[in-house]
Amino acid sequence: MALPLLSAAPASINARVNNFMATGEETPRRGNQDLRALDILIEQAYRQIFFHAFKADRDLGLESQLRSGQITVREFVRGLLLSSKFRNDFYRCNSNYRIVEHLIGRVLGRPTYGVQEQITWSIVIAERGLPQLVDILLNSEEYLLNFGEDQVPYQRSRLLAGRAIGDLPFNQQAPRYGAYWREITAQRAPSAGGSQFNHLAISPAWVAGRPPQLAQRLWLALVALGSLEIGRLLFITIAAMLSTNG
Repeated sequence: MALPLLSAAPASINARVNNFMATGEETPRRGNQDLRALDILIEQAYRQIFFHAFKADRDLGLESQLRSGQITVREFVRGLLLSSKFRNDFYRCNSNYRIVEHLIGRVLGRPTYGVQEQITWSIVIAERGLPQLVDILLNSEEYLLNFGEDQVPYQRSRLLAGRAIGDLPFNQQAPRYGAYWREITAQRAPSAGGSQFNHLAISPAWVAGRPPQLAQRLWLALVALGSLEIGRLLFITIAAMLSTNG
């Protein structure tokens, strides 16, 4: 005689529960393979925005948020563009027109559509600030269609079919500093022996490269007094040596 199937009320068994913690912002959402791919994306993002991936310029907080899935690659790029590194090394060293050229090339991966686009976006920077233009570009349909949420921007259409030589990389087309900033820097740090150095070293009171007459007389008087003092010390020393020998 077969035994009837006994009913059992469902209950929670701790041994079968992997984790009592609910999934949150601190829970890793990527596998090891994804993390290795993220390391490559992070390096590419630094090079795209900063030209390089120096250790001193890395933002470990942003990297941690990206690796844990709290932000996307697009938000990571936004963080780099709004960082103090970009503001100090790019924004403060260039005109608004030049910054527009940098942002369009680094964010949208293309050159500007002529002077009119540079003027348009430079007005946005002047009226609303750099963060507003960064948001406009990253939220634009052009960016989302070409790069989406999880792709680092890159220079588009650099190599085209039917062309033996492609365009120069953007880093060579648009160096970090423009010619104007390089000239200003050269003027602020003149080389020794150059005309700029001489201009800074010589007082405006000098005439024909010579100090005023009063300064020359004081200098000659100091030289004469110094010579007399040295002669007196030599005479005393020699006299003392002779008296000791005698």
